[in-house]
Amino acid sequence: MVQRILVVDDDRSIVKVLTSYLERSGYQALSAYDGEMALHQLRRERPDLVILDLMMPNRDGWEVTKIVRSDKMLAAMPIIMLTARVEDTDKIVGLELGADDYITKPFNAHEVVARVKSLLRRVKMDQSPQAAPHILVHGALRLDLDQRVLTIDDAPIELTRTEFNLMEAFLTHPGYTMTRDELLEKSLGYAYEGMGRALDTHIRNLRRKIEPDPDNPAYIQTMYGVGYKLAGEAI
Repeated sequence: MVQRILVVDDDRSIVKVLTSYLERSGYQALSAYDGEMALHQLRRERPDLVILDLMMPNRDGWEVTKIVRSDKMLAAMPIIMLTARVEDTDKIVGLELGADDYITKPFNAHEVVARVKSLLRRVKMDQSPQAAPHILVHGALRLDLDQRVLTIDDAPIELTRTEFNLMEAFLTHPGYTMTRDELLEKSLGYAYEGMGRALDTHIRNLRRKIEPDPDNPAYIQTMYGVGYKLAGEAI
């Protein structure tokens, strides 16, 4: 089946360019020009992925992302956030709300399509069935790769797709220092110069969810100048 991508931006010229490039790449492109229209399209059409502008009338990208992530029927929707604002806080807030990726305007349309392909490939891999149950355990952490569930002392922890992929990378290589580029490749499917801040945000969010004291992490440790590692050895 042809995968469908919803492009949301109040600048119709941007929507026109992106839908054209997506269609040339074999996708079916849908469009919306404000937050309310985007939510209507998401609920009615259930696209495979949404490219979502940050600054829009009738609900901005932040609010739309919040609503999507709190709706059980839409919560798994892959989101790439578009932003003309360059402040790191804007990007960080978007990722904290659950966006899978962000692209800063002005952008290269070919790169947008490449990001779409990469994210959809990750989603497909996440949904592919495993031949046998695959569970990784590390101390109180238990990651079920089939059910895509993380528990700590049997209590479920809600993770975004990127956070789950990071946990899988850490639990597969406990005690091994992973570079930022390695972690970006494993969690997002690609690594671009300047993406390190986005990775740091995902790590900070993970620590808030799994660490008894996020300011003094027992699990995910920073290896300055290199990357991060999961302390200790898996059980």
